[in-house]
Amino acid sequence: MTEASDFLTATRTFYDAIAEDYADHFRDLHAKLPWDRAVFALYAELVGVGGKVADLGCGPGRVTGHLASLGLSMSGLDLSESMLAVARRENPGLRFERGSMLELGHEDGSLDGVVSWYSSIHTPADRLPHLFAEFRRVLKPGGHALLAFQVGEEPRHLEQPWGHPVSLDFHRRTPEGMAGLLAEAGFSVRSRTVRAPEPELDEKVPQAYLVARA
Repeated sequence: MTEASDFLTATRTFYDAIAEDYADHFRDLHAKLPWDRAVFALYAELVGVGGKVADLGCGPGRVTGHLASLGLSMSGLDLSESMLAVARRENPGLRFERGSMLELGHEDGSLDGVVSWYSSIHTPADRLPHLFAEFRRVLKPGGHALLAFQVGEEPRHLEQPWGHPVSLDFHRRTPEGMAGLLAEAGFSVRSRTVRAPEPELDEKVPQAYLVARA
């Protein structure tokens, strides 16, 4: 098994196991986070009503559905079939497909936007240049990417969430490092937001949001 397939298999296995618990736990998260809602509103305005956007690593489709409600033409992609089952159930009017962010099925320059909402956090650092090059490939000139991630240098290792016998690493990144990688892939970062952790949500580190233009 290759290193790439190792981390993809580990990620898929983890989220297949916890999909229903994860969806229930984070169901009302946007209502508690005005920063998220503000970033989504900004992003939707930049892309424009009807813009074709792929939510990559969409999980249970919470972000996909919210951005669709703001007027974007959304689709979702995820490794986990269990997560996709939840996404399809809760967003019956949207299209969700199984696949990897590292090998997108979209044609070159076919999208107005891509979203990676806490989904690049399982990609090893040496694979991020390829990931962002793939984002750039599928975007039209002037298209926008939206990324969210936890800020830091050290990964978090999560063991047995909700009692399930699985574990996974969650990589934290620096906004400067991520912005540099996006620039190397052909993006210009238009917005960089870092907020303090929310203790009520059990957040331990700051959270970052980047909006970049192809």
